[in-house]
Amino acid sequence: MALDKTLTCADCNQSFTFTASEQDFFAERGFTEPRRCPSCRASRKAARGSDSGYSSGGGYSSGGGYSDRSGGYGGGGASRGPREMFAATCSACGQETQVPFRPTSGKPVYCSSCFQQRRA
Repeated sequence: MALDKTLTCADCNQSFTFTASEQDFFAERGFTEPRRCPSCRASRKAARGSDSGYSSGGGYSSGGGYSDRSGGYGGGGASRGPREMFAATCSACGQETQVPFRPTSGKPVYCSSCFQQRRA
């Protein structure tokens, strides 16, 4: 069994402990030794996660232990709220309709019945 190691963070230059269980966890997954302390890793993950569009799990708490190794996409049934609809005039029949996208000039827009007819 591995012994705890003391490493130095590449970002803040603070020492942190890379525990034996963390070493085993990293080795099982083929990961290299962490270069950052748990709090710097958490900060980077939070900054990355704010624009990534999914939740990855498996992060480290400030205590240095791994908390959730589930990974994958979060939520499952997350609701986006009501879809924004835009007013448009059907290019085929001239009827006023609502579409789930902002119509652009030069491109035809169809009401649902004309769209279904064109699709068939």
